[in-house]
Amino acid sequence: MTTLRFLDTNILLYSISRDPAETKKQERAAALIDAGNNALSVQVLQEFYVQATRPNRSDPLPHDIAAGLIRTWLRFKVQEISVPIMIGALEIKMAHVLSYWDAAIVAAARALGCQELYSEDMSHGREVEGVTIINPFR
Repeated sequence: MTTLRFLDTNILLYSISRDPAETKKQERAAALIDAGNNALSVQVLQEFYVQATRPNRSDPLPHDIAAGLIRTWLRFKVQEISVPIMIGALEIKMAHVLSYWDAAIVAAARALGCQELYSEDMSHGREVEGVTIINPFR
C-alpha cells in the first residue's frame, strides 16, 4: 500500500503559478499532485480558493476554474474539519509552538495517517506528532 502524503496549500498554489520565476516550483508542485498518493484537508482547499481568487493576486483565477480544480482534487483523501481535528490542533499548537492554522494541518495529516507533510511554510525535516515536514522546493 502506498503511503499518503499530505499537501499544504502552497503546493496547490505553486501548481497553478504562471510566474516565470516560479517555474521550477510549479513543475515540482504539479509532479507531486500528479503522483496521486496525496491527502488534503478542507482547510487546505479553502485556503487555496481564497488565495487563488483574491483580486490583488497577479493572476487571479476566476471562480469557476478555482472551484473546478478543487473538485478535481477531491479525488484525494480529504480530511474534513471536525471537533476532534480542532481539539488536536489546539493541543499540537501548545505542545509544538506552531500557529493554530499550521497545527490544524498537522492534525489533519495525522488523522489521515500521513507520515509526510509537504509544505514550504514549516521547518523542513521537523517531526510533529509522527508527521515529518518536507519542503519539496529545498
